[in-house]
Amino acid sequence: MSDAPKPTAIDTYVLSESVGYLLSRVRSTLWNMVTQHTTAELGITSTQASIVFMLAVGKCLTAADIAREYGIDASAVTRLIDRLEKRGLLSRVRSSEDRRVVRLALTPDGRAMAEQVPAIFTRVLDTLLAGFTPEEVGFLKSMLRRILANTCDPAATCLAGGTDKPGPSSR
Repeated sequence: MSDAPKPTAIDTYVLSESVGYLLSRVRSTLWNMVTQHTTAELGITSTQASIVFMLAVGKCLTAADIAREYGIDASAVTRLIDRLEKRGLLSRVRSSEDRRVVRLALTPDGRAMAEQVPAIFTRVLDTLLAGFTPEEVGFLKSMLRRILANTCDPAATCLAGGTDKPGPSSR
């Protein structure tokens, strides 16, 4: 009988081969690079810049939309919105149809800042996707959409069909 311990799951798990780990590292790297640019160029974090952009394109119109899209709690969203409002980039507007609903609206300064965000996203992705062919980028987006479709999240379902706008900023 051998005294050698049996290998456990942790002994045999190869982190560098884990799709989850790789996706997490890519997301972290992407977000850190975007943060470096948004902080230097716009004076706000990547999350704040992304929220301003999402408002500009009409994806997130309320604090609840932002909380769902980013997977963060309502109090964190409130703090983010407070900071953006204090900077004069957005305002809260009570809905005339339902007074309980507070919509978020970009100010002219917020709109001007949102206009700068796609260029930052594009520069970062151009760096990360250097050496990829357009076909490889298309295949990567297709695979990512399929992963999102597997979540059964209704918000992700529209992405499964590739309904995002084509062009250089969608890289």
